[in-house]
Amino acid sequence: MGIETEYGITSSASGDQRRMTPDEIARILFRPVVDEYSSSNIFHPNASRLYLDVGSHPEVATAECDSLTQLINYERAGDRVVDDLARRAEEALAAEQQPRAVYLFKNNVDSVGNSYGCHENYLISRHVVLKDLGVALLPFMITRQLICGAGKVQPARGEESAHFLLSQRADQVWEGVSSATTRSRPIINTRDEPHGDSKRFRRMHVIVGDSNMSEPTLALKVGSALLMLEMFEAGFDVPRFEVVDPIHHIREIARDTTGRTPLPLADGSTITALEVQQALCDAARRWLNEREDAGTPSAEMARVVDLWERTLHAIETQDFSGVDREIDWVIKRGLLDRYRDRLGGEWGHPKLAQIDLTYHDIRPGRGLFSILESRGMVERWTTDEAIAKCINTPPQTTRAKLRGQFLAEARRLGSNVTVDWTRLKVNRPEPMTEEFSDPFVSEDPRLQALLDYMEHNA
Repeated sequence: MGIETEYGITSSASGDQRRMTPDEIARILFRPVVDEYSSSNIFHPNASRLYLDVGSHPEVATAECDSLTQLINYERAGDRVVDDLARRAEEALAAEQQPRAVYLFKNNVDSVGNSYGCHENYLISRHVVLKDLGVALLPFMITRQLICGAGKVQPARGEESAHFLLSQRADQVWEGVSSATTRSRPIINTRDEPHGDSKRFRRMHVIVGDSNMSEPTLALKVGSALLMLEMFEAGFDVPRFEVVDPIHHIREIARDTTGRTPLPLADGSTITALEVQQALCDAARRWLNEREDAGTPSAEMARVVDLWERTLHAIETQDFSGVDREIDWVIKRGLLDRYRDRLGGEWGHPKLAQIDLTYHDIRPGRGLFSILESRGMVERWTTDEAIAKCINTPPQTTRAKLRGQFLAEARRLGSNVTVDWTRLKVNRPEPMTEEFSDPFVSEDPRLQALLDYMEHNA
């Protein structure tokens, strides 16, 4: 599994300084990368992909991970990598007599409504029919924002007054299951890019989730999805809900923090968004008794289910004291409510929009969430020490280890190489390529042959 995070980017401007466009700032941000690699699309030493995406968004796609906490560590390491680039950009601007702050936001919507994503990738069996799986997962996906939305102040538009949303991405998706990404933004993308042995694997690409600042919320977002996939692939008895027009209801759910949004079912009955989540969470609790203790340890999955249950209980009772240090939208709404009380109670106050955005600033000591974290006011899932180890070291239990070793040796020797998710290629003197199609293999003698070839021709 892996996570792709697109970051919003801007900079300050003071006095008579001209405001820089996102494209200009992004080019300065990636200047050290281009200087070293002659490209703005590279694989980082920790085997994750770092690149400048369409729309001038810096993006990190984590290396392949095979357990939940490992994935969280590498997702958070990506924040450190791009923040380091932002600090270097500030130093470069200061040296050029253009001092200004560079801001990177791990959110999903800018001030004029442009959306950028946080995409989840899950490796599933080729024998699973992805479209059928996607349809079965839709009730879970449209209601999942109840437990892992990042929250958002929605400004007034048309006849709709300013209000609070559970999710930043809910208003940005237009289809359930589709091969499109930017044109129609489906919940699940079916484009067939397995990044592995296409006879054994395929990739399920989820593009509906919010970017999360809270580690426990990220764990719940990914962990609950993993449990759902495990249950479906194992043929476990999972409740099925054939929701009529699910995309229409994803927007209604985002506006209802009680979870009571009624969802019409094909059989003529109705169920609430909260009831869907409760039924699926109950199934996950039962699954823990049968689950093979592999990949993510079952003890860690039990932590996921515990947080899942506590969050649903909080929504049902509207007493959020049990999760107000763990769930993003609850943490953010608490901050906003405290300011709203001082500002007259209106969601449309511009100060609230500023607080909303600053919550997602990834700079330690500057972003609101990072300040809460440094003061011990929110819970952690991992540690700073574990994250720091992942900044320049690839995962040691997946194919990423091979890629990282190859990149390190190429850098040491100054070898001309090409790398993607499955192939490692030494370009000179004569091309030598090996394809590593099993993401679970972290040791392979073919890698040593490539390293020897580089060494011999250095």
